[in-house]
Amino acid sequence: MSEPIERVAVQVDRLCWTGILLGLAFTMTNVQQFAAAGAPVWSLAWFAAWLLDPMVSLVLLAILRAEQVTARHGVRLGGWVRTAKWFTLGATYVMNTWSAFVAGSAALVVLHSVPPLVVFVAAEAVTELRDKLGTAASAGATVEAVAPAPRTSFAEYLAVARKARKSSAKVSPAWVREVTGCSRGLSSKLAASLNGDQS
Repeated sequence: MSEPIERVAVQVDRLCWTGILLGLAFTMTNVQQFAAAGAPVWSLAWFAAWLLDPMVSLVLLAILRAEQVTARHGVRLGGWVRTAKWFTLGATYVMNTWSAFVAGSAALVVLHSVPPLVVFVAAEAVTELRDKLGTAASAGATVEAVAPAPRTSFAEYLAVARKARKSSAKVSPAWVREVTGCSRGLSSKLAASLNGDQS
C-alpha cells in the first residue's frame, strides 16, 4: 500500500523548511562579515553586525509562512507581500556575494551564491508543493468515496432470484435480469439453476 499523501506532504514541508533554515543560517555568518566590515571582534559594531541577517531572515520567514497558509485557503496576497519577499531574498543574496565579487573569485561567488539561491527556489517551491499535495490528497479521497461496491456473488444473485420467484413465474434469463440486475451472461446460468430447482 502506498504511503498516505498527507504524511508525504508533512515530510516534504519539513524537509523544505529545514533546507530553508539551514540556508539562512549559512548566510548569517557571511552577512555578519559583510556588515562588520573588519570591525574588531567583540566590539559594538561587530555585535551589531550579527543583527542584520536575522532582521532580514525573520521578515522573510514570516512572509513565507503566511504565504503558505493563505495559499492553502485559496487567498491571494497583494503586491507588497511579493515585493517584500523578493527584496529580502535579494538583499540576502547581495550581502552574501558582495565580497566574493569584489575579490573576483569565481569559486567564492559560486560558494556564496548556492545557499541563498537554494532559499530562493525553495521559498517558491514549498508553497506550490504543499498546495499540489493537498489537491492530490483531495482527489484521492474523492476516488475512494466513489469506489465501486464489492461484486455480488453467484450465490447471492441466486438467493435474490429464488426469493422473487413465484409459482406462476416463468423463469427465463430476461426475468432473472429483471429481478436481480445481474449481467446477461450470468442470467442464463442463474435461470438454469432456478429451472433445475423445479425439476
